Amino acid sequence: MFDLQVPPAAVPEPPAAEVVQAAPAWDLTVGLIKATVQLDQPINDAERKVGTAFLIDAPMPDGRPRTVLVTAAHVLDGMPGSEARIGWRVETTDGGWRFAPRQLRIREDDGDPLWTKHPQRDIAVMAITAPPEFTEAAIPIGWLAGPYALDSWQVGPGDELMTLGYPHGYSANTAGFPILRTGRVASWPLTPIRAFPTFLLDFSVFPGNSGGPVFWTPAARKLPGTAQPEHPFIAGVLVQEMRVGGETVGIGIVAHAEYVREAIALMDGVEPQGALTPPTRPPSSAPATPRPDRPRRGGWRRGRGRWRRRLRRGRSCR
Repeated sequence: MFDLQVPPAAVPEPPAAEVVQAAPAWDLTVGLIKATVQLDQPINDAERKVGTAFLIDAPMPDGRPRTVLVTAAHVLDGMPGSEARIGWRVETTDGGWRFAPRQLRIREDDGDPLWTKHPQRDIAVMAITAPPEFTEAAIPIGWLAGPYALDSWQVGPGDELMTLGYPHGYSANTAGFPILRTGRVASWPLTPIRAFPTFLLDFSVFPGNSGGPVFWTPAARKLPGTAQPEHPFIAGVLVQEMRVGGETVGIGIVAHAEYVREAIALMDGVEPQGALTPPTRPPSSAPATPRPDRPRRGGWRRGRGRWRRRLRRGRSCR
């Protein structure tokens, strides 16, 4: 006879973990495309000044929402008129898009600029009123790479970055979307940024590209074994092409994104920390490779979808 065996109570199934899918790389790239616009102004009957700009969600010091336009300072300096044309785009009811440019006031009646220029770098910022869809598309200020971000994310020579622009005033289509291009980091060292305020990108620059964002998303390639950033970031602003003896050599010059943050601080009447003096390195007790700080809560404000909610919990590039 066998003793009566009482089977143990059934063990309940563990609760299913919520599966949160990462955003497709192309979706993150499209987010930056939507935040990039064309600026232009006729100079005469046969010529117009063209540049690229992008939008940043940069709340005012009191917390009120604000959309800031960012471009290369020489783009606006080269527009003598009081108004420029900004290339808004409108989604149509049939799912298409159409180009819907509007005038944007950039100077006072006496010619004084309405933008704020960084005192040392070719970067200009200006608060603007944008259509609601562009306000929502504006890039969070936490995505601007800070002075140690490239070190933290182990970005170096050979890594791929993307840029958006309007070469020779051309767009990707009749709706006015920017043209996406890629290039590899072509200089070293990249930091400290006070010693190396710009870096080189291996791609050909044309008139109209100036002012465009240079950025990383998961669609860009990095060297194997290096840190993968937790979310996209803007590494800098394309400000110039390299020329030797008056000839282009197919290299772009990029100003670090930290200078955009400093220009926004100047626009707010705040002296940016370290703007005119070299920054102090973290104390010796800090990790050798500083980790980015956390961004403002909110991520991509008014964003939709799971990947945008995940960004709210991400870290800043600062």
